[in-house]
Amino acid sequence: MMPFRRTPNADAAYDAVATRSAGVVIDAYSTSFGWACRLLGPSVRDDVRAVYALVRVADEIVDDVEADLTAAQRESLLTELEQQVADATKSGRSSNLVVHAFARTARRYGIGAVLVDPFFASMRTDLTATDHDDASFARYVHGSAEVVGLMCLRVFVAGDDDAYARLAPGAARLGAAFQKVNFLRDLREDHDVRGRSYFPGLDVDAFDDGRRDLLLDDIDADLTAAAAVVGDLPRSSRVAVRAAHDLFAELSRRLRTTPAAELRSSRVRVPDAVKARLVLGALVREGVR
Repeated sequence: MMPFRRTPNADAAYDAVATRSAGVVIDAYSTSFGWACRLLGPSVRDDVRAVYALVRVADEIVDDVEADLTAAQRESLLTELEQQVADATKSGRSSNLVVHAFARTARRYGIGAVLVDPFFASMRTDLTATDHDDASFARYVHGSAEVVGLMCLRVFVAGDDDAYARLAPGAARLGAAFQKVNFLRDLREDHDVRGRSYFPGLDVDAFDDGRRDLLLDDIDADLTAAAAVVGDLPRSSRVAVRAAHDLFAELSRRLRTTPAAELRSSRVRVPDAVKARLVLGALVREGVR
């Protein structure tokens, strides 16, 4: 057997493979996010994919109903992943390609424990909690969604602390809106398949149009607050974020015109033709030819 000989560009090759691996994860699990990433500028696209690939892997550990795993086994896998992220963020390297891609991004843009720890805490909550009160719901949304938006913002502003502080409230509100829309769209699956009810005090079986509208009023307030800062994002991310915002605003509109009884039994979607129109509108609004 010939001895392994490390080539001078081996580190660059490993980094490139890790980056491609993150892209594969995104393309396999989220078509909507896949097209949104393609609207990002090349300077930020790979790093945002690295963030979301890690999020997707953690989410699959706790949520994949097809995996024949006990709660204890899922807890063990999540703890292992969390430790890998902590170690790689310190060392800059991991044998887990998705973790390696995330760690490179985290080190480059200053994504630290203040954002990473709440994320894993929320993922761990899904292994034990089946419902929430107001306080636990706020913590869960912060850790599962707001911090993800803030991680992406660190990338968008290239680690600029002043720009981050100015735009962070809007980025957090957009992440929260995305999460709450998905909770509303997935009422049936979360309740019937996973045994969870995220919105505090919501009786899924008694869900009515009045409660639907109250939830959507809160979501629309988040979307309005987020829209106010989209124009202040760097050009490399502005079109993608605006298109994503407009997609979820369209989802909110469709949810509001769907009877609550139907939301209990089906998942509201935006047709591909409408998605294309929203993307075109974002491109035109930002002056992209």
